[in-house]
Amino acid sequence: MSVVIPVYKGEHSLPGLMQELEPLTRVTTSAEGATFQVVEAILVYDNGPDGSAAVIRSLEAEYPFVRVIWLSRNFGQHSATLAGMASSRSDWIVTMDEDGQHNPTDIEKLIDTALDRNSPLVYGKPSNPAPHSNFRNAASKLSKILVSRLSSSSSITEFQSFRLILGEIGRSVAAYAGVGVYLDVALGWIASSVAAADIELRGGSERASGYTTRSLFSHFWRLILTSGTRVLRLVSMLGVVVALAGFILGIYFIIEALIGGDLPVGYTSTITVLLFSTGAILIALGVVAEYVGVAVNLAMGKPLYLIVNDPIDGPLGRSTNNHKSLPVSRNGVPVS
Repeated sequence: MSVVIPVYKGEHSLPGLMQELEPLTRVTTSAEGATFQVVEAILVYDNGPDGSAAVIRSLEAEYPFVRVIWLSRNFGQHSATLAGMASSRSDWIVTMDEDGQHNPTDIEKLIDTALDRNSPLVYGKPSNPAPHSNFRNAASKLSKILVSRLSSSSSITEFQSFRLILGEIGRSVAAYAGVGVYLDVALGWIASSVAAADIELRGGSERASGYTTRSLFSHFWRLILTSGTRVLRLVSMLGVVVALAGFILGIYFIIEALIGGDLPVGYTSTITVLLFSTGAILIALGVVAEYVGVAVNLAMGKPLYLIVNDPIDGPLGRSTNNHKSLPVSRNGVPVS
């Protein structure tokens, strides 16, 4: 497997993280008997403000398994992760943060879950709160729940930066994902199933988070915009509700007038026309929004389909079949 790590402020945390990854570059057996091996750690330099550049140069010279990808400027965590995924060359891709909050030994939990669930995408699900403020943790949880309700994907609540992705799927996503697309939304477009493995987050480094309140809100808004067209359909639904309210209210006013009710002059016709016309406008906007949604999906690179290899010949299939090439095996017994 390839481990992809976007680097922005990793000057102090990266050396220790590479020391922890180094034992996994030898064939390792998981708790459930699967064998795996980290063949490369891809450090994607995202032009941070600290001395990370010098550190990753020294790590590349020290560790044969370290590869460095240099970005021309700061593009952000998701773009840097995509760049690393596109440059990978293994059966599996693991993505993790640079700050040390993800424990490399938990990779075996991800691979065990992938093989047990036959899932090409597994997230590390923290069993403890992230090492951030209570407000940020609560806002993150609330935003995921909100987006999962507004979109068609219930797996959004599992999104984490610690992931295990089938290699061919990860590289395909990196190839077609458009500008501004949310990485996990793009993965959800083509992953046949999504699973989660329980992990425990560590305290991480002492450096301050690179995300400001403004950037976190921008992150959340991008997730909303790329999570599907269900939000756009709410406009049409609102229009129908408002128009229906205007119609019902108009019927009520007519009945009241016929039975001699005391109605304010001018009020009835004004409010009825206003509600009905507003509803019609919202319905029209909803129809236009649906067409815009189609164009947005095309701009984001959402594929109509994705062709992959026969699953039985891939890493998931090899784990349960005697195959001539077996990078992942069961019960610690390699198959020749």
